Amino acid sequence: MSSANQELMITAEETDILQEIMNIAFGRAASDLAEHIDIFVILSVPYIKLLRLSDLPPYINSEIKEYKKVTLVEQNFWGKFKGSAFLVFPADSGKNILSLLDGSDEYFESDRINELEKEAVREVGNILIGACIGKIAELLGDFITYSPPRVAVERSQCGIISDSLVADDNLAIVLRTVFEFNDKNICGYLFIVTSEESFAWLKTALHNFLDQYE
Repeated sequence: MSSANQELMITAEETDILQEIMNIAFGRAASDLAEHIDIFVILSVPYIKLLRLSDLPPYINSEIKEYKKVTLVEQNFWGKFKGSAFLVFPADSGKNILSLLDGSDEYFESDRINELEKEAVREVGNILIGACIGKIAELLGDFITYSPPRVAVERSQCGIISDSLVADDNLAIVLRTVFEFNDKNICGYLFIVTSEESFAWLKTALHNFLDQYE
């Protein structure tokens, strides 16, 4: 590995700081979500992995291998902390997500149901991704803007990651958590991927965060 790449590598100490920031951010995000949709979301202890973007699809596929088909929300974000987020549900979660938002379990027009489910998935994805990334950015002193979320329903695991994202061999940090909406049969994975171009800023921001408590 070149010396330039070695300088970009995230150290064990920096990984620990990022882990703590994610724990704080996800805790605050869960609280915000409870206020917004009146239900508590449980976010697992986040897991951090450094890999090459070209290895991202097989990594995500290995994490979600129990899902035969998936519903995906993809959203890009920009700031000094820059990347993409992927919210992955089992494909049959749509009606449960819809009932999460409107409290109803009875629907009659199948075409309308599909469109309502897609919009419900989009809204939950927008809320969950925005809350988690927004809190991480807030703690690191950054301001984030977002693209509109893209929703794909009833997709196989293969090809859920855009080819353009994994076209190069740059390094990426993947932040992964498992989430569950309490008392609703809804669970899934959230992957936050930030690419190599954010590493230098991120390393400095992590140490600035730590310096506040020393």
